[in-house]
Amino acid sequence: MIPIRGFEGRKVAVFGLGRTGLTAARALVAGGAQVALWDEKADSRAVAAAEGFAVVDLKSADWSDFAALMLSPGVPLTHPRPNWTVEMAKAAGVEVLGDIELFARTVNSAAAHKRPKVAAITGTNGKSTTTALLGHICGSAGRDTRVGGNIGVGVLDLPDMHAGAVYVLEVSSYQLDLTSSLKPDAAVLLNITPDHLDRHGGMEGYVAAKRRVLLNQTKGDTAIIGVDDAWCQRICTEITAANHRTIWPISASRSMGRGVYAIQGVLYDATGDRVVEVADLLRARSLPGRHNWQNAAAAYAAARAIGVPAEEAAEGLMTFPGLAHRMETVASIGRVRFINDSKATNADAARQALSSYPRVYWIAGGQPKEGGIAPLADLFGRVAKAYLIGDGARDFATVLEGRAPYVQSGTIEAATAAAFADAEASGEDAIVLLSPACASFDQFSDFEARGEAFRAAVEALERPALKGARA
Repeated sequence: MIPIRGFEGRKVAVFGLGRTGLTAARALVAGGAQVALWDEKADSRAVAAAEGFAVVDLKSADWSDFAALMLSPGVPLTHPRPNWTVEMAKAAGVEVLGDIELFARTVNSAAAHKRPKVAAITGTNGKSTTTALLGHICGSAGRDTRVGGNIGVGVLDLPDMHAGAVYVLEVSSYQLDLTSSLKPDAAVLLNITPDHLDRHGGMEGYVAAKRRVLLNQTKGDTAIIGVDDAWCQRICTEITAANHRTIWPISASRSMGRGVYAIQGVLYDATGDRVVEVADLLRARSLPGRHNWQNAAAAYAAARAIGVPAEEAAEGLMTFPGLAHRMETVASIGRVRFINDSKATNADAARQALSSYPRVYWIAGGQPKEGGIAPLADLFGRVAKAYLIGDGARDFATVLEGRAPYVQSGTIEAATAAAFADAEASGEDAIVLLSPACASFDQFSDFEARGEAFRAAVEALERPALKGARA
């Protein structure tokens, strides 16, 4: 745990008592703060009370007592409308912040010779893979590496800091909205496509949230920005003109005069006086597809920015084992391979998976995002058949009508069984791909639970296959 500095002897309200809120409460207390916790759910309040925290109804609290409101990132800050705790905090002149901001203030308060290195990664797609990949590279190079944030372990649950530590953090747009003083040594902005627009009041608000990862960088820091989409190109141009930090553009499609880029799977480093071939990513089995070439370029660049030698960074790319729920091979039965891409919660993420295979038996659906799967129409020719699940099934069927075969399966178990039957009957090497292009909350608690349900459904298919093989 990282004890939070700066609130010693003062009281902080904590709203939202999931993993982030409870961890923040523990970290605040460890740093000397007093906390008052609240959640709309009685079960969550009971868990906090059982741990010994003061559970206080914030609707009737005296907000003049509070130095800050620690808000969980899942709670609306501005849109569709501010949560009532945000309105009460603002009326009382109480600042609203999140766990990444608490971490940032603690880093900034440390003496310069005791501060750890910090890499922060954001983007619409690829941030979890890039975070895990960068963590793997740094760990393989012998650095004391802590990976967390919006992936795996919450940032404040990571081990306490020291000068030799490296924190590799995935940061979401929700977290960045609650952050004002984060100053990463390496800030990565991978890409921007429309997502979470309801929470940010539209595209401009979403872009502004993502851009906050670059907000406080100065000379000596490095900004690593994907330039394969128009939004990030504009941001890269604007901050290059400001000339406050080192800027390394990254691309998975074109060569550049400076930065790190991949051409047909070969990664090049153009951050120095000459262009150097870094790695043949076609040999990196856990990094298939052009989207992963961008992830690799970003992770390599960030590793170099925080002091990992080029050779060790390149070696780390080739030994990366992959990320669960992101184009993860969970099993093969006969000639059928099952790919878990449950983390593809929007059409752009699903595009990356669909583009990586010539023909797929596609499991899609869930809680749909704006635009649904219509933006994927150019890839429907790769769909041998689609198996639709969840709330989005009916709308997705309408989009697929006349363009690709489909069946409404309803559940992930039924979809997996039907896809396997069809793939096996084809008599060819085949891919069954779970890449939902949807959020998971209609049927599952999160995308991880959805991915595990797919894994379990595949295991259920494996058991009779193994029994038949033994017979």
